[in-house]
Amino acid sequence: QVQLVESGGGLVQAGGSLRLSCAASRSIFSFFVMGWYRQAPGKQRELVATITGGGSTYYADSVKGRFTISKDKPKDTVYLLMNSLKPEDTGVYYCFAEGSSSARSWGQGTQVTVSS
Repeated sequence: QVQLVESGGGLVQAGGSLRLSCAASRSIFSFFVMGWYRQAPGKQRELVATITGGGSTYYADSVKGRFTISKDKPKDTVYLLMNSLKPEDTGVYYCFAEGSSSARSWGQGTQVTVSS
């Protein structure tokens, strides 16, 4: 089991930027994939971006070209850089990590609010 702690959320105006961090309690080297989901009020949780152990990335169409996922293995941290933020990006952002057993670990979430 791994503990994931997100940080970096906050209130930002439309067009602004935020960088979310997800710090793991142990080495992220063994994870097949890590990434971010988000959940807006009254909506289902949606996948935002993922990054595999080999560094391949995936982005939801709604964030492609604006968000960038990356990882820093020495720091055991995954980042989500969010540029050109829109009000529809508002929600709680959750980090996850998936290992060889396909079991997922989740962070507690960090709130992102984009004002128009």
